[in-house]
Amino acid sequence: MSDQPRRLVLASQSPARLGLLRQAGLVPEVIVSGVDEDKVSAPTPAELALALAEAKASVVAARPEAKGALVIGCDSVLELDGQALGKPADAEEATARWKSMRGRAGVLQTGHCVYDTATGQYASATASTVVRFGEPSDEEIAAYVASGEPLHVAGAFTLDGRSAPFIDGIEGDHGNVIGLSLPLLRRLLGQLDVGITQLWA
Repeated sequence: MSDQPRRLVLASQSPARLGLLRQAGLVPEVIVSGVDEDKVSAPTPAELALALAEAKASVVAARPEAKGALVIGCDSVLELDGQALGKPADAEEATARWKSMRGRAGVLQTGHCVYDTATGQYASATASTVVRFGEPSDEEIAAYVASGEPLHVAGAFTLDGRSAPFIDGIEGDHGNVIGLSLPLLRRLLGQLDVGITQLWA
C-alpha cells in the first residue's frame, strides 16, 4: 500500500468549492465536467441539485485522466416558493430575484456526489440550509447587481462575497451555502470506506 493520499478530483470550476476543500486540508485537482445543466431536470429543487451533482461526478469519473481518483461533484440551487433558482441569466433577472427574496427565507439545496473510480461505486446526498435574507434597499440591490457577482452564483447571492451584509442568518451548514458541505462530504466518503483524514495532504 502506498502512503500517498488518494487523488481527489473536483468536478467543478467553482473557486469557492475549491477553497473550502483546501481549507479542510484537501488538495483536489479540478476537471470541469462540461455538463449542460439546462438539459437536467427533476421533480423538486433538492432532487435537481442531486441529479446535477451526480451527472457532473459521473461524467468526470468516466474520463481517462480521472482513473483511480475520487471524484467530487456538487451543484447548488436556491429553493424559493418551490422553484429551483440557479444562476440568473442577466442583470435584470438578478435584480428581480433580489427584490423577490428581500425579507424572506429560502432553502439552499446542494447536491453532493462522490464517485470512487477505483471501485466504480458512488455515494450521493443533498444538504439543505435555510437562508434568511435581509432587506437591502433598491439602491443596494442595484449596486450589488452592477458588481457582477450575482450572475456567477446559484440563487444570485453568496455568503463569502459582497452579498454577505444582505443575509441576516442561516440555519444549517454555512459551507453548504458557499457550495460544499464538508460534514456531508465526510459521511459520503465514509460510505465508500474512505476516511477524510486519509486524504489530508
